[in-house]
Amino acid sequence: MTTPAPARPRTLVAGAGNVFLGDDGFGVEAARALAAQGPPAGVEVADIGIRGVHLAYQLLDGYDTLVLLDATARGGAPGTLYVIDATEPAARQSAEGVPLDGHRMSPDAVLALLDTLCAGTGATPPRRTLVVGCEPATVEEGMGLSPPVAAAVPEAVRLVTGLVAEPLPGEAVLRD
Repeated sequence: MTTPAPARPRTLVAGAGNVFLGDDGFGVEAARALAAQGPPAGVEVADIGIRGVHLAYQLLDGYDTLVLLDATARGGAPGTLYVIDATEPAARQSAEGVPLDGHRMSPDAVLALLDTLCAGTGATPPRRTLVVGCEPATVEEGMGLSPPVAAAVPEAVRLVTGLVAEPLPGEAVLRD
């Protein structure tokens, strides 16, 4: 009798943003590039765009890790990449402090809604939540990324690929 192999952790990489607002489309473009490259085993890539409510409900399906790709203004030079660990609910805003707008949900709003949905349904949120953000140059109306943000997309794909290869805390590394 053989023992079944342990289930590979489920990871969702979600690209968020509005492609009609310049660099706000970073997350969508980075997700498309990762999907085109072929994500690692156990990793699902989704172009969420501005459908934050959809993402929150999708996460109720049970993912071990969420990597959210999004434009993230933190004051750095355009094209700067950031990795933000949003795993702990204390690292996020509460649902009371975040406007829940079905068409303009920031990562904070999505995660606050997820916490609320999990509390109401008994579902379990991802054990690890990371935001890979890119400093935008412009979020004005218009399609296409600015040159520094477009140049950051391949590096973001490499960064995400490395992050999803890392085991969760307390977990053994699975080898193919």
